[in-house]
Amino acid sequence: MPWMTGKQAFLEMLRAEGVKYIFGNPGTSESAIISTLPLFPDIEYVLATQEGVAMGMADGYACASGQPSFVNLHIETGLANGISLLHHAMDGGTPLVLTSGNKDIRKLTEGRTDLAQMVAQFTKWSVEVTHCEQIPGVLRRAFNEAKTPPTGPVYVGFAANSLEDEADMEIVPSGQGFHRTAPDPAAVQVAAGLLAKSTSPAMVVGDRLAQSGGTGEAVRLAELLGARVYTTSYARMNFPSGHPQFLGRINAVLPASRELLSQSDVVLAVGTDVFSGFFYFSGPSLSQNTRLIHLDSAHRAVGKSEPTDVGMIADPKTGLADLADAVEQAMSGSVREAARSRGVSVAGLKDQQRTAWDERLKQRWDQSPMSAERMMVEANGALPPDCIVVDDSLSSKDALHGAFQFNQPDSIYGERVGAIGWGMGGALGVKLAQPDRPVVGVVGDGSAMMTVQALWTAACANIPVVYLVCNNRSYRILKLNMNLYKTQVLGEDTADSPSGLELPGLDFPIPLNIAGIANAIGVYGRTIEDPADIAPAIKQALDSGKPAVLDVVIDGSV
Repeated sequence: MPWMTGKQAFLEMLRAEGVKYIFGNPGTSESAIISTLPLFPDIEYVLATQEGVAMGMADGYACASGQPSFVNLHIETGLANGISLLHHAMDGGTPLVLTSGNKDIRKLTEGRTDLAQMVAQFTKWSVEVTHCEQIPGVLRRAFNEAKTPPTGPVYVGFAANSLEDEADMEIVPSGQGFHRTAPDPAAVQVAAGLLAKSTSPAMVVGDRLAQSGGTGEAVRLAELLGARVYTTSYARMNFPSGHPQFLGRINAVLPASRELLSQSDVVLAVGTDVFSGFFYFSGPSLSQNTRLIHLDSAHRAVGKSEPTDVGMIADPKTGLADLADAVEQAMSGSVREAARSRGVSVAGLKDQQRTAWDERLKQRWDQSPMSAERMMVEANGALPPDCIVVDDSLSSKDALHGAFQFNQPDSIYGERVGAIGWGMGGALGVKLAQPDRPVVGVVGDGSAMMTVQALWTAACANIPVVYLVCNNRSYRILKLNMNLYKTQVLGEDTADSPSGLELPGLDFPIPLNIAGIANAIGVYGRTIEDPADIAPAIKQALDSGKPAVLDVVIDGSV
C-alpha cells in the first residue's frame, strides 16, 4: 500500500469517488486540505461566502446529477451556519457528504467541540476521524451511506492530526451498489387484492418515487385503477402534472385534506412520509374505513405514524411494477370498466381545477402590482422546452404549478422543508450538474435574501443561472401559515382577528432590492414591474450566457 499523508489520502479518495466539485467556505481548520488541493487539478473548489450557499449548491448538484455531492465547511462555526440546509438535505434524502476540520485530538485539555454529535440528528451517519489510517475506510463508508436508500447526508469530521500524519493507505472507492430491492411477494398479493376491489382508490406520491425513476410505473397503476393522484411534495417530477388524474399537492395533515383522503376506501402512498406537517391535529389522518398501503424505500417511514394495513419496503419503481402486474391479473372485465369510468370522473375534477385557476387568473390579470399568476404565465411562455425550473417560490408555488406543467423527468427541482434559502445555491448546483440545459431559479424574495451571497459565486464562477425573484415585499408564506394557525388550530374566524399585515415580522418595510444587490456583486440585475417585460427579459438573460437576476414586483396580499 502507498505511504501518504492523511490530507493526500483525503483528496485521493475524492478523486476515486469521482468528485468534481468541493462546495465550501474554508477556515483555518481546512488549511491542510486547501494547501494540497492544487495537486489535484481535476477537483474544483467552488467558493461560497456563506455556508448556506455551499449547502444549497451541493444539494442541487446531488439532485440533478444523481450522485453524492461533497461539501467542506469550517469547524463548529461554519458547520453551525450550514445546519439549516443540512436539515433540508436530511428531510429530502439528498445524498451528500459533509466534512469539516477540527482541532488536533491532543487538545483535550483546552477543549474541542464534538462536531459529529453536533450534527448527528440531521445525518444518516456522523463520525470524526482521529487517525490518518481511518480516512480511506471512513470516506468509503460515507459515500456508500449517502447513496444507499433511503439516501441522505453524512458527516465526517477530521481532527487536524489525522490530516497531517502519514501511513500506508489503500485508496479504494465505494462500490456501485445495486439498490432496487423487490417487495415481499405476499405483501404484493394482499395490496393488489385491496386495490383491485377498491371503488374509490387514491394515490399519494412523494419525491422518493421520482428519485427511483418510477413515475412511469405510477402512471400505469393510476390509470389501471382510475385513481385520484395527489402529491405531498413536488420537489421532483414524481407524477406528470398535466396528467388528467393528477390533482396536485395536498397537505395531508390538515382537516380538509384528511376528509378528502378519507373519502377513499384505499389509499396507496408511494415514496412519501405518511403524513407529516408542522401543525398537530389529534387522531389518525384517515378514517377507520380507509385502508392504507404504504410502499417506500425508507423503511423507517413505513408504519411510522399512521395505522398501516400493508407496509411494503421496496424500491418504489420495482414495487409499483410488481404491484401493477398483480392488480392487472386480479381485475375482472367489469372491474376494469368501472376503473375506466372512475378515471373519466377524476379527469372531470381536473378540468374543474383548471377552470377555477383560469378564472382566478382572469380576475387578477390586470392587477397592479401584477399577480403571481400573471408573472408565472408570462415566464412559462418564455422558457425553452428543455429548461430546468428550480423551485423555491414558496408562497407563489400554487401560481407556478397553475401556469407550468412538468411532464418530463428532471424538469423541476424544488425546496422540500421549512428551511428557506435553498434555491439560490440550489440553482447553481443544478446548473453545474446539467451544464447543457438552461436553468431558471424561481425564488421568493425572503428566501433569496437568506443566501443572496450565491450571486457572488455565480459571478466569480460564471454559472449562468437566471433567477426570477417573486418580490412580494414580505414573508408571505408566514401570513398564509398564520391564517392556517388561526383557523385550523385556534378555530378563529380571520375576519374577527387582526390581519397578517398588522402582525410584526411578516412585512419588509424597506423592500428587498435583489436586483440592486446583484448589480453591486457583479451580476446583471433588473427590476420588473410591467408583465410585458418578463418574456423578453428572460430571453435576453438566457441568451447572454451569464448569470442574471430578474426581480419581479408582485402582489403580496393574502
